[in-house]
Amino acid sequence: MDLLLATGNKDKVKEIAAKLAGLPYRVRTLDEFPGAPEVVEDCDTLEGNAVKKAIEISQFTGLLSLADDTGLIVPAINGEPGVYSSRYAGEDVSYADNVNKLKDRMKGVPDGERGAYFECVIAVAYPDGVVGTASGRVDGVILREPRGEGGFGYDPLFYHEESGATFAELSIAAKNKISHRALALDEAKKVLAGLAHA
Repeated sequence: MDLLLATGNKDKVKEIAAKLAGLPYRVRTLDEFPGAPEVVEDCDTLEGNAVKKAIEISQFTGLLSLADDTGLIVPAINGEPGVYSSRYAGEDVSYADNVNKLKDRMKGVPDGERGAYFECVIAVAYPDGVVGTASGRVDGVILREPRGEGGFGYDPLFYHEESGATFAELSIAAKNKISHRALALDEAKKVLAGLAHA
């Protein structure tokens, strides 16, 4: 069966496809579907955005679709960037723009109060509107300066204490064992199995 990844983010596609390897699905990507709608992420929750993306893309393509929405939540700055993580510094910005804005916002935050967590919500939708969701969370600390060349998004600033590294210092394989998206995808596999028998 085909499973469409409802994201245009090539970095997310790489991570998700690697995590889903071995499942009985042929992974498809949005670039195979010219004219697919650009889903507006205007919900006020990660789950709302993930469900909206999965349903709209599934109905457009007629395929089982998987979408995620991910946020970095930093309690010391009122939960920012949260649901706005991908566009924290504005629309059509680079990963570096968002990282630099977060660094600026965190300048006055002392070391003991720099805790943060990544949360990922994954939605899986059939064209008939049947939807299942899964989520994952991982805790860490926001560094003062980026470290590492891998990963994407806020990974260079997000230090995972158990690994002793930022997410940008981990290989995809290592990150795919511990990250918020990896945990959500593990749960999503169960959702996929349940929907397949629904």
